Amino acid sequence: MKTYPLESISLKKAAEKQFRMVSCIMHNLTGTEQLSRGDLGVHQPENEPLTTMKAEKAIAEFFESEAAIMVRGSGTGAIRYALSSVAKANDRILIHDAPVYSTTSISFEMLGLIPIRADFNDLDQIEKTMKENPDIKAALIQYSRQQLEDSYDIKEVIARIKKCRDIPIVTDDNYAVMKVDRIGCELGCDLSCFSSFKLQGPEGIGVVVGRKEYVDRIRKMHYSGGCQTQGHEALDVLRGLVYAPVSLAIQAETIEEIYRRLKGGEVKGIKDVMIANAQSKVLIIELEKDNARMVLQKANELGALPNPVGAESKYEMAPLFYKVSGTFLAKDPTLIDRMIRVNPNRAGADTVIDVLARSIELSA
Repeated sequence: MKTYPLESISLKKAAEKQFRMVSCIMHNLTGTEQLSRGDLGVHQPENEPLTTMKAEKAIAEFFESEAAIMVRGSGTGAIRYALSSVAKANDRILIHDAPVYSTTSISFEMLGLIPIRADFNDLDQIEKTMKENPDIKAALIQYSRQQLEDSYDIKEVIARIKKCRDIPIVTDDNYAVMKVDRIGCELGCDLSCFSSFKLQGPEGIGVVVGRKEYVDRIRKMHYSGGCQTQGHEALDVLRGLVYAPVSLAIQAETIEEIYRRLKGGEVKGIKDVMIANAQSKVLIIELEKDNARMVLQKANELGALPNPVGAESKYEMAPLFYKVSGTFLAKDPTLIDRMIRVNPNRAGADTVIDVLARSIELSA
């Protein structure tokens, strides 16, 4: 089985992102503000904490975008607010012809959006679908893979949609931010959405970055104090964005090392191994026996994480040994018995390989 994982940036490039994020923070917050816990409430006339406003400007500057806003509801909330800013109930929205991430599907139902599918791996099919559906009002593109065989280049997909018609495009950049060279809003889309929790940030805070026209619409939805991202949360988001790139680049290098060693036959009981974005960049391991559930149980007993918290959140230090993603299982439910996914998180290759080998041996 061939997979097409996203290309991870190098450790050198990750360090450059870290340095640039710090510079953007310094352009927008004084040293004293950076060492504070920020302010609270609805500062007038902007109606949000001053610290949050400055943090949002730093994020917008980093992604070379017009504006940014932090919202409640993590990545899911960010996508929902973004979709509600570019479309209304009963609007048709273009999406990839693949199993949709569960919370995104719920968002379509909540907002009353009608998905129109096209295979994003085939640019001509995108154009054909757009011509056949002149009432498509917007598009949503998931940066990470929805199925193992996905190979589309998000930059090319954005360009082809815009070539057909200049509709607003929202990208779900979860699992890609600070891992790839450029995210959706840096490649021509209108709004990028991601969770700060996946980037060493606080629980529950999502980020929308892109065109000011749409960000301002989202801002109007956040009038009440309870909707606001408070100053201390905003500062925690910035700190996560500083530390995430290098950490994630080390993780990507570790994945490559584990892949090479497993391909070299270092661990018995493995039929095949591949690197895939599912949704994070992980190792997909096919076992020789249908004993995946037992292997996962033994890995947990050996100290591996049995489930994600925020998918690479600040709480996830040990390697994750987990079932393959729901979107993959939707296409082939039998994968649950013969495949597992492994994310090293902050662990080294030796630790991951040791746990894998012992778990398979204990499951024999």
